[in-house]
Amino acid sequence: MKKHVAVYPGSFDPITNGHLDIINRGLEVFDNLIVAVASNSEKNALFSIEERVEMISETLGNNPRLIVDSFKGLLIDYVARQGARVILRGLRAVSDFEYEFQIAQMNHSVNEQIETLFMMTSVPYGYLSSSIVKEMAALNGPIEPFVPPAVKAALNRKFGRTTV
Repeated sequence: MKKHVAVYPGSFDPITNGHLDIINRGLEVFDNLIVAVASNSEKNALFSIEERVEMISETLGNNPRLIVDSFKGLLIDYVARQGARVILRGLRAVSDFEYEFQIAQMNHSVNEQIETLFMMTSVPYGYLSSSIVKEMAALNGPIEPFVPPAVKAALNRKFGRTTV
């Protein structure tokens, strides 16, 4: 049975083990997954888009079923250009759902051919966010349990951290 292509968008500033959980589980559902790093001018990013794409690519390795890309503009337009029919979104809590539901409804009104699939994060990652990881790193707290090694190294460099 063909499972198609999905786009997993996000700012991934930086990518966390929670994001990786959604990516790995997404590959169980879809034939191919595009991890799409969004350029969001409303967010004050710690890492450039290029740095984020590089960290994600290094972390994911060479999996022929995964593409790491970046985009500007409307997500729904990007998804259509990629020939995908599904947007994969991870949810941690009810607070995530309200915002994501509004965006999904708007996207569907713009292009009815593209669906949004919500995937609940696995229990160990229900609290985890890029913002929390950045704060922990800035305060020289332990980040190893929350991010892959490439991200830990990048955060250490950004904040001038000694290995924690």
